[in-house]
Amino acid sequence: MIEEVADLTAEQRALAVLLYSVDDKDWRRPSAAAGWTLRDQVAHLADTEEVAADTLTGGPRAFADAVSPYRSAEDFTAAGCRRGDGLSAEDLIEWWDVAAAKTRALLAEHPDEDRVGWGFGMPARTFVMARLMEHWAHSLDITDALGLPVAETPRARHVAWLGLRTLRYAFGRAKVRPPAGHTLRLELTGMDGVYETGPEDATDVLRGPLIEWCRVATRRSKHGSPDSLRPDGPLAELAVKHARAYL
Repeated sequence: MIEEVADLTAEQRALAVLLYSVDDKDWRRPSAAAGWTLRDQVAHLADTEEVAADTLTGGPRAFADAVSPYRSAEDFTAAGCRRGDGLSAEDLIEWWDVAAAKTRALLAEHPDEDRVGWGFGMPARTFVMARLMEHWAHSLDITDALGLPVAETPRARHVAWLGLRTLRYAFGRAKVRPPAGHTLRLELTGMDGVYETGPEDATDVLRGPLIEWCRVATRRSKHGSPDSLRPDGPLAELAVKHARAYL
């Protein structure tokens, strides 16, 4: 069993509590993501959880098949959001909850190093963290829109780790070349102490609040304090500028 599934479960349960607290009048409120309402946030998660389950089982909406009819990932995402337009808030939450539970059950039985055909492909353990990151980021969009404080939990360390592991992809997308011979280590302060990941002998170090690196890595620093991050070295500076933990 992939141990991180327990953290994914906790993250999704926290989101469920948040969603059931949203007033009816707020569901069409603009979220912190430009052009998205709170409804869109949940519909996107529900749609991609269905795609995740089919990707794990070889179903008709496995990632490659689900994305291929669209010109871009953005078009695919927009279509998923529109699937929730006619649903009540209660039905929207149920759609997401059922889809998420199915994916969790599949992941709980999945060998952790088996490859999952999502994006460029990744180990199943990394895929669990990617789903957790998605839920963390979209929960943040909702709490920011409602003016609620960020619920900081130890689960955010998975988002931080993924932000570091996806830097090569992020730099490629941004068309920037990282400095040759440089490596990066994160030394971040969270609610349960210091979280460190990356080579101990790294040439560059990024220090600061764990939550702010997670915001940067999910490109949600607008409502945060990205200046509290302290990059030491050119690779660390590029990481703060270009990190992107999602496709």
